[in-house]
Amino acid sequence: MLTGLPPILNAEVRLLILGSFPSPTSLAAQQYYGHRQNHFWKLLGAIFDEPLYELLYAERVARVLARHIGIWDVYRACIRPGALDADIRAGKANDFAALLPQTPHLRRVCFNGQTAGKFAPRLAALGLETCVLPSSSPAYTLPFARKLERWKAGISP
Repeated sequence: MLTGLPPILNAEVRLLILGSFPSPTSLAAQQYYGHRQNHFWKLLGAIFDEPLYELLYAERVARVLARHIGIWDVYRACIRPGALDADIRAGKANDFAALLPQTPHLRRVCFNGQTAGKFAPRLAALGLETCVLPSSSPAYTLPFARKLERWKAGISP
């Protein structure tokens, strides 16, 4: 059983991006979206016109929190050989209801891909606006420009 990463949150977060579960590379680095080929930091950097991908991880985290954005995953633990979401087994969901008192300004949750997006009804039931974005994974072969277009529509205020 693998254990995920702690959330990147503070009390000012208004938007939360939820992935499924960190890749083996991300777990080893203890960094969200730590695989160099993942488009996550490039997508956010393009949306905010900042070189997030080029920054050290701590600075990336500081920049997204400064924009009132949090990062977490839908699963706190699972069994997964490899890195594909399709291989996730015995997933244990994070406690989203417990998240709300810590994030009183949270209004919107964007899901990074369809696997995470399966949790949209759970968060909508908590009174949050939700949207499912195309996966930032390089395994999802939608061209970057198309991903960026959809991420801008989902992330931008």
